[in-house]
Amino acid sequence: MDAIFEYIYRITLRERGIVAFELLLIGLFVYIIISFLEGTRGERLFRGVMFIIIVGSLFLNLVVKKFSLERVDYLYNGFLIAILIIAVAAFQPEIRRALIRIGQASFLSSSPQQLTRSVEEIINAVTQMSTTRTGAIIVIEQQVGLGEFIETGVRVDAKVTADMLKTIFYPGSVLHDMAVIIQGDRIIAARVQLPLAESGAFQGRQLGSRHRAAIGATSSSDAIVIVVSEETGIVSIAINGNLIRNVSEAQLRRHLTTAVVETTPLVERTRQTEKPASAEKKPKQPKQT
Repeated sequence: MDAIFEYIYRITLRERGIVAFELLLIGLFVYIIISFLEGTRGERLFRGVMFIIIVGSLFLNLVVKKFSLERVDYLYNGFLIAILIIAVAAFQPEIRRALIRIGQASFLSSSPQQLTRSVEEIINAVTQMSTTRTGAIIVIEQQVGLGEFIETGVRVDAKVTADMLKTIFYPGSVLHDMAVIIQGDRIIAARVQLPLAESGAFQGRQLGSRHRAAIGATSSSDAIVIVVSEETGIVSIAINGNLIRNVSEAQLRRHLTTAVVETTPLVERTRQTEKPASAEKKPKQPKQT
């Protein structure tokens, strides 16, 4: 600790600013990673890796270098390389999801008004299917494309309406099994097969195939999945690999509005707000005689 204070007093004011900026960047980087991993299995693993690195570095600086323990220093460097290799394998799902978000980012073409209407139609359909205990799984695509899932289903390309969703999931319908995928204000595909989540993703809970599929689909994408239980009528929502059970209508509206409507690109919002203003006609000036 004395060495740290001595170093701070010895450096110039400009160097102190650089050190503070570097620490701020490191803290911001760690915060972004923890925020991305929040609620996933990789969060605790990342905290453990950071703890090993920080404690090991302090140990090397305070003990190893002071007593010239070169062999311990060499072994620790090799240990860090092994930790990095293990971390890459352990964080494989999270790394894959991050790369997909970066490489497949897309912009919604629907206006906020259309998305708001679609959200209300979805909520209306989910509420009625919950009352009648009609099993359903609705996938709402976000920035990450779901083309690999869409290809497994039946193309629909229909406007999002409560009646259409209820018709698709009606037990007598040939499309009622599996999932529906929605892009913007369009139902793109039905009878879509989704990957089931690993058993470790829901420890201590007995979940059906719909709930496992919801967790599996959201573990590798930023999609939102709504599940209606056929046995109980309970509505659940899956986001980032996490399942929220027994969601009320108000909670469902808040989640969908925040994720679907409020994330509409700024350019699209500006275009929608400028359109009415430009469409207004100026009143005609009376001709002067």
